[in-house]
Amino acid sequence: MAAEPEAPTQTILPQAVGEDQHAASKQTVDPWNVAGAVDEHGKVQAIDYNKLIEEFGTKPIDDALLERFEKVVGVKPHHLLRRGVFFSHRDFEAILDRYERKEPFYLYTGRGPSSDSMHIGHVIPFTFTKWLSDVFDAPLVIMLTDDEKFLFSEKRTVEEVKAYARSNAKDILAIGFNPERTFMFSDYDYIGGSIYANITRIAKRITVNAASAVFGFDGSTNIGKMGFAAIQAAPSFANSFPHIFGDNDAVTTQIPCLIPCAIDQDPYFRLTRDVAQGLHYAKPSLIHARFLDALGGPGSKMSASVESSAIFMTDTPKKIETKMKKYAFSGGRETAEEQRALGGNPDVDVSYQYLRFFLEDDEELAQIEQDYRSGKMLTGEIKMRCAKELSKFCTDFQERRAQITEETVDLFMSRRPLVWRGSEAVKTLAVRPKTDGDEKGGGDGKLTKNQLKKLEKLRQIEAKKAAKAKEKEASKSASTGADGVEDASSAPDGPKTEEAPAASS
Repeated sequence: MAAEPEAPTQTILPQAVGEDQHAASKQTVDPWNVAGAVDEHGKVQAIDYNKLIEEFGTKPIDDALLERFEKVVGVKPHHLLRRGVFFSHRDFEAILDRYERKEPFYLYTGRGPSSDSMHIGHVIPFTFTKWLSDVFDAPLVIMLTDDEKFLFSEKRTVEEVKAYARSNAKDILAIGFNPERTFMFSDYDYIGGSIYANITRIAKRITVNAASAVFGFDGSTNIGKMGFAAIQAAPSFANSFPHIFGDNDAVTTQIPCLIPCAIDQDPYFRLTRDVAQGLHYAKPSLIHARFLDALGGPGSKMSASVESSAIFMTDTPKKIETKMKKYAFSGGRETAEEQRALGGNPDVDVSYQYLRFFLEDDEELAQIEQDYRSGKMLTGEIKMRCAKELSKFCTDFQERRAQITEETVDLFMSRRPLVWRGSEAVKTLAVRPKTDGDEKGGGDGKLTKNQLKKLEKLRQIEAKKAAKAKEKEASKSASTGADGVEDASSAPDGPKTEEAPAASS
């Protein structure tokens, strides 16, 4: 779902532009850029997730919420929940309420197909989403945003991104989704009919100023990028899928969804939740994941275009071991002697952090952390343990991937009814009456301080442009008057000597 950065991905060295090499900077997290803060010494810091919770206005997933989940659903929370990998949410309690009352809801997630191979960071949200779909017995829609990857890239062609979507679909399905309750679609193939109607409803409620403030767009941004927010929002509403939920909008618009995603996607859905209230639709709930750091260390995200930054799902055990040894950032000491005496720092060690994501055994993970901190375990040993776990994960995936055929993809992408725990409840779902408050729109999708600053800056720029244009026009009028030429405003009515440009065909 996340798009490629608008700016070049290659780092421009500070000395090339005459800046201080150690200039400090704040962390950046948005749908196109993820970077940790840089301190005064030029060192990149890990992403501060508590700061994101505060800035985005989300809620932390605390022990009380996890306890309620276990009580309501009857299963132990996934290790990605227990360990805080999924750490933040919007209205997750509302989904648990509906599950408890046996009222319908669904899951929505997606992937922006930017290459023909996925890395382990891409797989995390899908692995967790599959688990949620299984334990909730809830329907799932998976969106492949091939159109987004075309709109946000200067080089990719429509044909190229459509091929990536097909390849990525096989990767995603290899995770093991249930075809009875899973519908996958690519935007280029599916958009039209009910979902397009929703896209236009949403687009009509998002102004250029709002999109610019939330996403940082400017005058050079193509209109396709600006409009994509409405496209990504539309699957948040059940009436976009009449073949799953039926064609009674008065009922289906009241069925909410739960969106598991990385925290950088939250701006899209903060805007979606705001629009939902104005449309009298059920607001989507969200559950946010941390980023899986690149092999190079904290404060960054894996990239499909940088081979040394990631473990890819196609990597062999030997290649994984080589990458871990050569590229994985270590929290260990300079020498084995220092490590044994002082211990290592698992908080910044990439091997340990990957084990937090992929090693399911809580007791073994706790023992590894203790041994590494105490110096009992050396850097080479923790790297090898991580490489073993990742090799097993990728090998199992590759075996399943080999079984996915074009026919498998066609099945999941076919428009068909789905079967799940609450499917019968859709028929008897009460219609939520409209209230006076609904007509006012609004919601909790408030702009952050940074977005308000951006919006104010845009307003100031537009004001300056208008003032400059007015000043230029006044100067031109004064000059014309001095030359004795009749002012246009005093000229008699008649045919214009200059026509407006014709619309391009």
